[in-house]
Formats: sequence, C-alpha cells, structure tokens
Amino acid sequence: MAKDTATNGQGATEKQPTTVQEAGRKGGRRVKEKYGQEFYVAIGKKGGRMIADQRGSEYYAEIGKKGGETVRRLHGSEFFSTIGKKGGDEVKRRHGADYYSTIGKKGGEAPRRTSRHATDPTTTG
Repeated sequence: MAKDTATNGQGATEKQPTTVQEAGRKGGRRVKEKYGQEFYVAIGKKGGRMIADQRGSEYYAEIGKKGGETVRRLHGSEFFSTIGKKGGDEVKRRHGADYYSTIGKKGGEAPRRTSRHATDPTTTG
C-alpha cells in the first residue's frame, strides 16, 4: 500500500510507504463501512465464546486479576476508590438517587445460593 503523496521539494511527488498500523486502520474502517459495527460485535462474541470453550471461564478471571494488579501497581490502590466514586456519581446522575435503593431491594429479593462453587444446582452444600 502507498501513503498519500508528498512533494519532494521540486514539485514532483513521491509515494511514502504505509505503516502496518495505518494499513490496519484503513482496512478496519473499510470493513466497518461495508458490514457495520454489529459485525465487530458479533465476531467479538464469537471469539470470546471460543476462548471460553478452549481455555475455560477461569481464563477470564485470571486475565482480569492480572489486569487489576497491573492497574494497582501503576496507579495505586486509591485509584479504584476514585474511579468507583466517579462511576457511582455518574449512575446517580443518569438514574437518580433512588436508583440504588431500587436495585438494593431487587438484590435482596434474589434467591441465595448455598455455595458459589457447587457444580450441581440440585444439590446443597
């Protein structure tokens, strides 16, 4: 692929090579224009299901933990408190202060499981 042309100082133009990053961006835009954003959502979900089938759902817990540890190392523990407060404030702004009361009551109505790690929901443990 070639990049947009540029003048060489004498009025002539020469093509500059396109970087891999630029080529990927252009290709991604073209696919999005052709198939729409829903295409990316669908293939992302399909890929996520394949990874879960191949590696197990524990894989996501493992990479989430690693990501959280990296964020804590880079930004400190207080960062989580700060972003949690910002998120809570945004939820309150969007849904109103009574929203937390409403979802809290719904959470209280949810059936409780006896064990988080039970493999058979018909048994108690």
